[in-house]
Amino acid sequence: MKPIRILIADDHALVRDGIRAMMDKTEDIDVVAEASDGLEAIEKISKHKPNLVLLDIGMKSLNGLDAAARITREFPSIHVVILSMHANEEYVLRALRAGAVGYLLKDSKKQELLMAIHSVMQGKTYLSPQVSRHVIDNYVRSVGAEKSPLEQLTPRQQEILKLVSEGRSNKEIAQLLNVSVKTVDTHRTQLMQRLNIHDVAGLVRFAIKAGLISLDN
Repeated sequence: MKPIRILIADDHALVRDGIRAMMDKTEDIDVVAEASDGLEAIEKISKHKPNLVLLDIGMKSLNGLDAAARITREFPSIHVVILSMHANEEYVLRALRAGAVGYLLKDSKKQELLMAIHSVMQGKTYLSPQVSRHVIDNYVRSVGAEKSPLEQLTPRQQEILKLVSEGRSNKEIAQLLNVSVKTVDTHRTQLMQRLNIHDVAGLVRFAIKAGLISLDN
């Protein structure tokens, strides 16, 4: 049986090193690449072709939730597991909506990480036991419900909203996303109209409230 090919994306090198050290001792798992943010993870997926991606939720440039949405859209065969310090319902629901099939708390032990990896590779959804059962129930009930303001934005608009809220200029965003400044300006105008928010301060407040960025950013 071929080993499970894994890409680790986390903005802390020590975390990546720790996970790799655990995985290197597991015969049926092969860590094929590492990334420090979501954009780098997406770039390396095409090159290294992992079966599963472990995504930290709090990375800069493109966080784990936004990266999960892009990965599941552009690489539907890849399984995405979110790594997070947050056990609250909002983050878990957003991860599931983004297409993640696993949500693991960072204080989990090695055996739970391995269980999560093997579970999702068998087509199951894995959530850390600390994440309460009602999160799943609420998610099932919410499928098909009216979308939140954030979910009414396209994935690209959400990316640009996050970067704008982090203080990036249109030129910087264009370089990060490899698009024209005009394209960024168009998306920025459209998302402001859709959210009915017409200043950067308002966008920052909205992004924080929606969990798109944290005060640490």
